[in-house]
Amino acid sequence: MVSTHTTMREWTVTGMDCASCAGKVRGAVERLPGVSEVDVALMAERLRVTLDEQLTSRDQVETAVKALGFGIAPKGSPAPRKGFVLPDGAAGALGIEDPPIEDVDAAAGGAPGAGEHGTRWYATRKGRLVIATALLLVAAWAVKLAGPTGTADWAFILATLIGVAPIARQAVGAARAGMPFTIEMLMTIAALGALVIDAAEEAALVVFLFAVGEVLEGVAASKARNGIRALARLVPRTAQLEIGGTTREVPAAALRIGHVVLVRPGDRVPADGEVIEGVSGVDESPVTGESVPNLKEPGDQVFAGSINTEAALRVRVTRAAEDNTIARIIRLVEEAESARAPTERFIERFSRVYMPAVVGTALLVAMVPPLAFAQPWDTWIYRALALLLIGCPCALVISVPASIASALSAGARRGLLMKGGAVVEAAARITHVAFDKTGTLTLGRLQITDIVPNGGSPRDVLALAAGIESGSSHPLAQAILSRAQADDVAPAPAYAARALPGQGAQATIEGAPAWVGSPRLAEAAGVLDAVARQATATLEDDGKTVVAVYRADRLVGLLALRDEPRPDAADAARQLTTLGVQAVMLTGDNPRTAAAVAQTLGLDYRAGLMPGDKVAAIRELTACGRVMMIGDGINDAPALASAHVGVAMGSGTDVALETADAAMLRNHLTDVPGAIRLARAAMANIRQNVAIALGLKLVFLVTTVLGVTGLWLAILADTGATVLVTLNALRLLRFDPESEV
Repeated sequence: MVSTHTTMREWTVTGMDCASCAGKVRGAVERLPGVSEVDVALMAERLRVTLDEQLTSRDQVETAVKALGFGIAPKGSPAPRKGFVLPDGAAGALGIEDPPIEDVDAAAGGAPGAGEHGTRWYATRKGRLVIATALLLVAAWAVKLAGPTGTADWAFILATLIGVAPIARQAVGAARAGMPFTIEMLMTIAALGALVIDAAEEAALVVFLFAVGEVLEGVAASKARNGIRALARLVPRTAQLEIGGTTREVPAAALRIGHVVLVRPGDRVPADGEVIEGVSGVDESPVTGESVPNLKEPGDQVFAGSINTEAALRVRVTRAAEDNTIARIIRLVEEAESARAPTERFIERFSRVYMPAVVGTALLVAMVPPLAFAQPWDTWIYRALALLLIGCPCALVISVPASIASALSAGARRGLLMKGGAVVEAAARITHVAFDKTGTLTLGRLQITDIVPNGGSPRDVLALAAGIESGSSHPLAQAILSRAQADDVAPAPAYAARALPGQGAQATIEGAPAWVGSPRLAEAAGVLDAVARQATATLEDDGKTVVAVYRADRLVGLLALRDEPRPDAADAARQLTTLGVQAVMLTGDNPRTAAAVAQTLGLDYRAGLMPGDKVAAIRELTACGRVMMIGDGINDAPALASAHVGVAMGSGTDVALETADAAMLRNHLTDVPGAIRLARAAMANIRQNVAIALGLKLVFLVTTVLGVTGLWLAILADTGATVLVTLNALRLLRFDPESEV
């Protein structure tokens, strides 16, 4: 039975610079009674738990986290700056750091938010530790140069004790939380052990190098968060709100659904909304990665963060600040940390066994040679202490999440969203891609491709057809009217228009009836001759829908319509083939239409499929490979769920962002092979990171046991491995999924 006192609680936790930090927070909190579903997100600096407050209070959770040396505060409140975190105010798009403003008038006069820059490294706890240990070390060396040897030894001992004190405090806090095998504990044992065997100078140097390594990890973590920072900064801090016929500047966070804002040329759009006045090109590249500005007219949607390039627009707000496209993208990138890759989960489980094994091995190294072979105790204790430092799994543990976070950020900047490491790993292994046809491979709207007049001109055919279809909302009618407008053809004046369900439409024009209908309707009327029949058959063989435009006694002409493929569809199919991925089109259209489209694009196809048939087709494909399904996120939901990776197309729609495993915001089909390239690059990066982490440890493990390397090189190797792994992962931030090289 679920307790009525069980609720979901969320905190902001600062000071987490690596996966090991997140693991400590998770380990400390999940041991508390009444705590379940612990979710710690390193990049988002979030702790979320399901809490039974009859067993454990929120204060107890915060105390457990603070005991480890991290800052913590409830969501919505600023947490103590214990490390490298998102800059103040940068999460305003999420409504996290800026309190909601209910009254616009009050908000308009409010003070601006905090600065955009995060805490400098030297102002953090780890930065102060570096400075303090450096000064102590320099002072000890100065005493060594100027004073007697004994005094210098005491100076190094004092430097070691002062420097290791905060590290030991963290180690004790972790041990009390049930985590005795942490890098802080190993570091404390190594430093104090070195003092016992009269290696005070080296102990002080090791403490300093450890502090430097911690700062470097923090800097690397800060860089890894730059993608989210950049997204958060896209939304402007202020907006030009229209109130009572006047325009006034208000905080963008104060905008509410229904407000009207003025977006001047050069301004960023402050909220998701609908254009109600004005025509202008809008650069949506900050949101979707699309480099060409899109023309926006009344009725068109615009995204927060996009840039108005030409003329002033009046925009009605359709989404609150905490729910705009940028905010939802940020949430998806942050939430993706919870969907950890199988490789990451394996390494985490491995590290839990690895640490105790290293400690056990170090004990054997310290005791077996002196006891069994009468070797010097000091020598082998020294080597065992160095082995403890080498054995820290920080580099190994961070090897996967650092790569995944970088890959997710690189994709998000290009309008390519993947929901977590599990999706990235699955996408890297894709062997088959299944495309829905309508709205995915094609534009999703009929277009006139051919006008075949019968004795007159194409404009005559189009004018008559547009007159008959005037006022109709049928997709075929809309295609005819759009073409007439594009060609500047005025529809013929018509009256008494009516639909002929399943056949076409009829109207009276120039005092006589006229029709737009199927070839069968025209055949029944006796107006199709052999030439028209042949033209109809040829057009239908090309996968086009043919309608006849005719009077009672004669055929005026034929119109051929087709839902045209997207401009980049053929290129996407070619790129998939180059990647060794088989592409297939799934459609409910008739085989003739499907064959024509598939042949144009160079795809296999399966036609005449109902939604259930698409699911069966996906299951058939999954039996022989790994399948990615691309659809619109609504009609294809069952098929998307059945594939190993479901991808929704759509520029910022709810379904595209929240259904499926991934979303392509730009509606570019070439983003599909781009996503696979990015996922494969991320997995290659992970393999490199694992090789760096394990390779360096193996080398130094051997050299330490043989006495070639000592304590300070051991800590340098551990720190170096962590920094190298993180920097290698950051290379993915520059990866271009569109590049085929």
